[in-house]
Amino acid sequence: MASDARVRTLELVRDLDEVQMFGPRLGTVNPPCWEIGHVAFFWEVFCLRQLGEEGALLPGGEELYDSFLVAHDDRWELALPDRAGTEAYMQRVLERVLGRLGARTTPRESYLYQLCTQHEDMHGEALAWTRQTHGYPTPPIEVTAAPAAAVPSPTEQEASSGNAAIPGGEFQLGAMPDEPFLFDNEKWAHPVAVAPFRMARTPVTNAQFADFVAEGGYDRDELWGYQGRLWRRRAAAEHPRYWRREGDAWLVRRFDRWLPLAPREPVIHVNWHEANAWCAWAGRRLPSEAEWELAAGAEPTPDGRGLSGRKRRYPWGDEPPTPARANTDMSAGGPVDVAAHPAGDSAFGCRQMLGNVWEWTASPFYPFPGFVLDEPYREYSAPWFGYHKVLRGGSWVARSRVLRNTYRNFALPDRGDIFAGFRTCARDEG
Repeated sequence: MASDARVRTLELVRDLDEVQMFGPRLGTVNPPCWEIGHVAFFWEVFCLRQLGEEGALLPGGEELYDSFLVAHDDRWELALPDRAGTEAYMQRVLERVLGRLGARTTPRESYLYQLCTQHEDMHGEALAWTRQTHGYPTPPIEVTAAPAAAVPSPTEQEASSGNAAIPGGEFQLGAMPDEPFLFDNEKWAHPVAVAPFRMARTPVTNAQFADFVAEGGYDRDELWGYQGRLWRRRAAAEHPRYWRREGDAWLVRRFDRWLPLAPREPVIHVNWHEANAWCAWAGRRLPSEAEWELAAGAEPTPDGRGLSGRKRRYPWGDEPPTPARANTDMSAGGPVDVAAHPAGDSAFGCRQMLGNVWEWTASPFYPFPGFVLDEPYREYSAPWFGYHKVLRGGSWVARSRVLRNTYRNFALPDRGDIFAGFRTCARDEG
């Protein structure tokens, strides 16, 4: 896993020149030259040093790459190693890590290896949205998914439309003790009562969101909450950030290319405020994260009227993701039709609950009952509680090994640069 994560990290920057490796100073992204050094530093601190290795592989690394010591805006001013020096440091760390990997590892070693791998995977997704933010070229990563798999038949399109009726009941929200790896904010499964609800089988599409734009959704204050109105005015937003009108048609920017807006792909790069406003316009609502996880991971009783008590690791079961089940790992080169990947349906018929786009929920990011910080990465969750909104699922860029039904992503509600969309629930449960 460590080598694979490193290959992907370097693939995401290998074509960038020295100017692009810094990029303009923005509050939402890091300089790529800093980001790749940071992931190596994380391995050194949270793996090698935790396992007893002494002596810094990069003297003074804390003052360059410690994300809680070095302020975000200062990362453009640091005297970082040049590209060759950074990649040499990355290689030294990786070789030291691989040298420790044997046929057998202790549970502690396994946890640290997985922690650092998934941390690097997350920064890989951040590098991808940095490229999107700056309008850099499409990452030079091979598209391996068969194009035909992303083009559902008319029958599949029809079957995936509408709502799935999901029974209520007591549900165990959060991770079970048998998970091979998880983060502290997923701990632990605890009972929650969920009323019956109806959830859209697929995420909201570009065509559906375009109707909202066409009907003046961005100009109607009554559709937006107070914070949403403030964001909309500050951003002068009239449509999703990467859309552009050309004659009678919409184009969307994917990296450095303007493409015709694909009507049946999920709307992407919209923030929580935009998702919530669309719901107000459509008479829908965002799901809570408990509803989302139930729809993804629970199973019905044989009569379909209740919950069986069994919980799946993934929407389709306990087998790992494959290209047939989910659009992840950048394997398709972009988002796909919302009716694609029927093999990945949940027990209730909800499609693409992992992959394609992250999905905003209505829930603020708070700890579960009995929350305890995980060592050694104490800063993963706790600093962000209360300020962020929960996203579930995963995107077409996310590494599949990171994703599971209990994984809790989180972001500020005005973040529209990430690979996020949303699905909705009906308001008429009562």
